[in-house]
Amino acid sequence: MVGTTLQAIRTHLEGLASEDGEYSLVCARYGDRPAPAADLRFESRATARLAARATEQYRETLRRYDPQLPYYDVIVRQEHPPGDWGVAGNRDSSTRVPDGVASNARSKSDAGQRTGEGRDLVEFCHRVAGAAFETMSAHGYDALESAVMDAYLALAERLSSPDGLCLCLLESTAIELATQLSPAEQVTFLSATAARLNASDDPSHGRVERSIDESLSQLRAVGILETVEWARTGPTETTSASRRAVIDLGEYALSPSGGRLPLLPVVVEWFRCQQAWLPVSATASNSTNGWRIEVVRAPEHLEAAGVDGAKSPLAPRIS
Repeated sequence: MVGTTLQAIRTHLEGLASEDGEYSLVCARYGDRPAPAADLRFESRATARLAARATEQYRETLRRYDPQLPYYDVIVRQEHPPGDWGVAGNRDSSTRVPDGVASNARSKSDAGQRTGEGRDLVEFCHRVAGAAFETMSAHGYDALESAVMDAYLALAERLSSPDGLCLCLLESTAIELATQLSPAEQVTFLSATAARLNASDDPSHGRVERSIDESLSQLRAVGILETVEWARTGPTETTSASRRAVIDLGEYALSPSGGRLPLLPVVVEWFRCQQAWLPVSATASNSTNGWRIEVVRAPEHLEAAGVDGAKSPLAPRIS
């Protein structure tokens, strides 16, 4: 055991990683890269085996929050040629299951039935949820963490779909954060959570260069939303008057609750950009079967954007 918290395990994993390493971790059955080691490289096979065990421990810890987190056969793969990390492909003949890693995937029938797109959605949701729980733990939000789990378990009793459960986890987290934290505290929380996700993608620098449009494309790729349209003043606008914009999110995957629209995965992705946006209102959009969101550029002082106590960037009230 390398630690009992998600943060401790992630820190251990990042300490094992090497920017120029030739080894990575993948799921033997699907070829997926398991969070939180999806973008990490390791210098030797022995080190990668240690990382595989830590990755399994991280996922087991996260599974306490969501029992439907997919089970993976985590294996070590040597990349050929070195430095080619673009797409998880077929394993080479030297790849084998690391010592001590349980072969759980074949015993979980639901994992085998999931499509590649569905697995992308589930894995993305759990990456965001894991980073969010790490932030709650680091900031001492124990009561908030318990409230999230109570709300999530109440929802989980009504659903059996793994994909639906992972969305419920994000919905519960967003709503509880929105109602328990002030807008300023929510922004601090978003910044910390986005930084964790950036660090997991690029451990050497901890920052990912990404535009708002690229973030929205990523959300479309994993299935959080289907279409995106800047209804007024897109992200390329640079004038001082462009502090507000309107965006339509079509076929958005998360459901409203208590008169609020949970936007945690969207806003976290925006906060990974150099110029973040904050949602301040949400209305139903009949044309896209989704939502029209009013956003403001995230200023140094929230009051300058009109984000008062009634407006939550994580789950704005639906008007």
